[in-house]
Amino acid sequence: MPDLVEALGESLGRVHRLVDEHYLIGSRRSGVFAVPEVFIVDGHPLPSLRGTVIALQDAGFTDDEAIDWLLAEDDTLGRAPISALLAGQKSEVRRLARTLA
Repeated sequence: MPDLVEALGESLGRVHRLVDEHYLIGSRRSGVFAVPEVFIVDGHPLPSLRGTVIALQDAGFTDDEAIDWLLAEDDTLGRAPISALLAGQKSEVRRLARTLA
């Protein structure tokens, strides 16, 4: 969390709220809670990430599964969903996420 606090320039409490409210998603696979760097743009959570994470959780994804899906290449999109979100294609990504349930 200290690295995340520094990257976002926010208090620890605020960072916890961002995670709790799904503005950011992270994993403890490596033992330490970590958020993929690509989920943070210009010192802020990627705006389109929250709705996409919620759609994936509604489809039954765990946080680890959601992160894996966001970062993996997708044949339908022709790239990783996170790349499509960064390019402003949130509707297409969310539509695809909703079909995964």
